[in-house]
Amino acid sequence: MAILVDEKSRVIIQGITGREGMARAQLMKDYGTNVVAGVTPGRGGQDVYGIPVYDSVEESWEKQGPIDISVIFIPAALVKNAALEAMAAGVKLLVIVPDRVPIYDVLEIARVAKAKGARFVGPNTLGLLSPGKAVLGMIGGRAQRAREWFKPGAIGVSSRSGGMTSAISYYLTQAGLGQSSIIHVGGDAIVGLSHPEIMELFEQDEQTKVVAMFGEIGTTQEERVADLIEAHSFTKPLIAFIGGKAAKSGTRFSHAGAIVEGTRGSYETKVKRLRDVGAHVVDSIFDIPKKAKELLK
Repeated sequence: MAILVDEKSRVIIQGITGREGMARAQLMKDYGTNVVAGVTPGRGGQDVYGIPVYDSVEESWEKQGPIDISVIFIPAALVKNAALEAMAAGVKLLVIVPDRVPIYDVLEIARVAKAKGARFVGPNTLGLLSPGKAVLGMIGGRAQRAREWFKPGAIGVSSRSGGMTSAISYYLTQAGLGQSSIIHVGGDAIVGLSHPEIMELFEQDEQTKVVAMFGEIGTTQEERVADLIEAHSFTKPLIAFIGGKAAKSGTRFSHAGAIVEGTRGSYETKVKRLRDVGAHVVDSIFDIPKKAKELLK
């Protein structure tokens, strides 16, 4: 199995006629993602790499049938309206790629998603990939590279960094270890599906035997994962690498979601909390494949 997306998931791309939308539409379609339509207001009737374009999500649903997922590639200021439009039409999973989405817009998206029983990944995410099945967003860059770098297997990957998402998965593949699903939860302070929610999904996934998590300073995502382990709500072996070891209070590390405020969200508190509940915290991403092999034995 895979979490969130597989080869049967019916996908649209909002903003498909923009530069990023077109480039990533080619990646997604070439990889095998079931992209049924694109949406750009005023561009209805066009097509992108054989994908029909409609003026609205509602129209794409009427013409192509039910839609499971929307991947959003539009300017940050317009993301809220696009997300609300998709959820109003009935879409239950959004992948919000742009960064710099206003925080109040994200909170409004989260409020509506909760009310409608929908979910979203991001914002500021590379997306997610189920090896051999589908990619949403831009992980891998090109379909051929994505096929070479990421292979089906038993290790789930959840990361707060786009670069680390690809790097960890690549090094696992180089070590002969495949991945069940690869998720970049997003780099902002407030995101939709964060590490704890992804862990709950991996817990229910039969294919996933071990999870590798890249965490970093800022927010309480990693501490909340430790809470799940302590409560026996997440029981699979967890390998964690936490970035930002040298960061001081008030320092922003890499992106908006990684900032220490006092002792909250610090490297030390995250590492200690995870180790206290039995997670395998490593000092380098290169240790992740080694530890995964030990745990799979």
